[in-house]
Formats: sequence, structure tokens, C-alpha cells
Amino acid sequence: MKTDIVIVGCGVGGLYCAMNLPRDKKIVMVTKSDADKSDSFLAQGGICVLKNDADYDSYFEDTMRAGHYENNKQSVDIMIRSSRDVINDLVKCGVRFEKKDGEFVYTKEGAHSIPRILFHEDVTGREITSHLLDAVKKLDNVTIIEHFTMVDIIEDGDECRGIIGHDKDGDCVPVIADYTVLATGGIGGIYKHSTNYRHLTGDSLAIALKHGVKLQNIDYIQIHPTTLYSVKKGRRFLISESVRGEGAVLFNSHMQRFVDELQPRDVVAKAIYDEMEKDNKPYVWLSMKPIPTEMIKSHFPNIYKHCLEEGYDVTKECIPVVPAQHYFMGGIAVDEYSKTSMGRLYAVGETSCNGVHGKNRLASNSLLESLVFAKRAAKHMTKKYSESKYSGEIKADKTLYKNYEKEYKKTILDEIEKEKKRHE
Repeated sequence: MKTDIVIVGCGVGGLYCAMNLPRDKKIVMVTKSDADKSDSFLAQGGICVLKNDADYDSYFEDTMRAGHYENNKQSVDIMIRSSRDVINDLVKCGVRFEKKDGEFVYTKEGAHSIPRILFHEDVTGREITSHLLDAVKKLDNVTIIEHFTMVDIIEDGDECRGIIGHDKDGDCVPVIADYTVLATGGIGGIYKHSTNYRHLTGDSLAIALKHGVKLQNIDYIQIHPTTLYSVKKGRRFLISESVRGEGAVLFNSHMQRFVDELQPRDVVAKAIYDEMEKDNKPYVWLSMKPIPTEMIKSHFPNIYKHCLEEGYDVTKECIPVVPAQHYFMGGIAVDEYSKTSMGRLYAVGETSCNGVHGKNRLASNSLLESLVFAKRAAKHMTKKYSESKYSGEIKADKTLYKNYEKEYKKTILDEIEKEKKRHE
């Protein structure tokens, strides 16, 4: 298969990148599962935006403080200053952010000094990503291939010439491209407890390691403080941070509050772990009772419904919550244009690391960061576009990658441990 640009992943990063590429370029998008099974669909709380010029210093400081001041200041500046344009694009695309009297309604989450988060009920990710996916499906120059798993990239002279993957029939298929964009999401699938889809196993990272593509801070892994405790296997159901932003509180087994619920995620998660260990309990309690019932049902209908299905009425009783792996701040190292250390290879979204989040991501910066730097990747490719002259031989033996997922998981976990030791 030959195309101009191949994008691996159908989350907001991959979709928005495709939308901002020239219409005369043939684009192939591949995704490991169904097109609507990216973590972007799962984001609940919302998306940050610079409310006005006076908010810049506060927003910048909140992001830096949450990231323990290890953030790349240039990346933070780019993200914040680009936020309003991204929101305008999303609104034009049909995204319905909450409004009152024609004006945006902003909510607040942990570590934010003021409300600056736009939302759609408690399914903001689904609202944004579904509209982007619909828009991309209408583009004549874009082909989306589902159930296609990338197992390698094609390297030639320190340049990327495309990917090799398995299609739904198990056949090994090379996709030769002038440019390649990795937008494969996070690494939750390699953890026992995670809010991520199980098929997100960090494949891009293992492939990058194999080809010597530079990585950055891959031991910076965010644990979300509040997921619904369950003995069931599979993905953990997230209880959005915005419920705490609207007044929900945490209790230990003695029904005592033990932490400022609006501290950064890593601080709250550690406090919960400490309390669980002290009380020898597998969870703590979250009470949404301080939030008016009508607000729960209108702002958090999905959380309300899911908890009811699990046997909890959040308007009347506490729910058991436990921290779980949630987000990946590290990844494939990229510059301000999402370029990797390999020629013709870009990375966007959670699989990339431009340093914007530092050591700990500020709530609701994930969707924004993915969108901002995906658009910059598209614009940079457009400006620098040149055709690839690759005509080498590609070895695509499907038996060669039979155990790729097991091997990739081990490769990534080993490298994370090495990086932890380096930081220590």
C-alpha cells in the first residue's frame, strides 16, 4: 500500500492532524480496534482554555505547579496561547460545550486556581472525538482502516518510510508513506488497573526503542485518584476530577476527610494510598452529596447512570473509589512541531512527549495538548512536504510478529524501570 501520509491512531490527535493536512494529500489512518475505541472518547471532565489575557499567568503557573516545574515552558506557552483557536475549530465542527445565556460555562478541577474548563455533560471526550471522527469520515482524501495493528516502522537511512502492520485477516501489510504520524495513545493496557482501553499497550514506544528513536520521561506515569472500585476485571471506570471541583469530598473508612480534594492528582492519589494502607482497606469513600441532585444529573449524567448500574445512588450515598493508572506524561520525544528524532516521523497525543505536562499533568490539559500539537504537526508537514523516494525491499513475514504484543509489553516495562532508576 502506498500513500502520502499514514497516521497510526484515531484519537483526537490523529483525527485533528488529518483534518489540518492538505486535501490533495492521500491519507491512510489505521487503528488497532474500532475507530471509536480510542481513549479520547473516554475523557470526562473537559478541555482547558485560556479564558482571557488576564488568565495567562494563572493558567501557566497552575500547569507548571502541577508538573512540579519540570515542564517545558515553551510547550506550555504554545499550548495556552493556541487554546482559543482550537476551541473555535471545535465549535465550528459542531462540538456543543455547555453554555448559559449564549456564553460558555466553565468548571473547575483539582490544581486549577479558577474555573477555565469547557465541558459537555461528563462526556466531553466523546463529544469532541465523535465530531472530529464524523468530519474526517467525510474527507475524500482520508481512508480509515480498522483492526489494523502496527508492528514496525520502515526505516531507511534514519528516515521513516511508513509502517508494517497486521490487518484484520492476519496478513502482514506494509504501508509506504512520505510521512508517518504516530498517535497510538497511552500505555494503560500493560497495567492491571487502568482507566485506558486494554488494547493501548504502548506499541509505538517499543518500536521507537527498536529503531533508536529518542524517548523522554517514560517513567512519568499518572495515577488518577478516583476510579470506581470493582472486583470485575477490565478497564476501570473513571470518576471525573470535576466532581471534586464541584464539591465532592473524600472520606476514609471512619468517614473522616483526610486530604484537600483539589490538590494535584499525584498528591491526592498518594493521600488515598496512605489512607488505604493505614486502614487496611482496598478503597476510600467519595461523597457527591455536597453537589445538588439536579446538577449531578445534568452535569454528570454518565457517572450517575453507571454508578446506579453498579448499585450506587450517588445522590444519596458514598461510592468506593481507588486510584488507577490513567495517563502517560512521557513518551516519544518531540519538538514544538511534534517531530521525532527520526526524519519524516512525527508523534502526537499521549504517545508523544513535548514536556508540556512535566512530571504530573494538570487536569483537562490532555485533550488540548493533543489537539494543539497535532495541528502544528500537520502545518509543519505541509510546509516542509517532500516526496519520499524509497524503493527498498520490505520484509513482511506475518510469523515474524506473532508474539509482538507480549514482547512489546516486556520491552516497555523494562525500559520504564531503567528510567526510574536513572531518575532516582
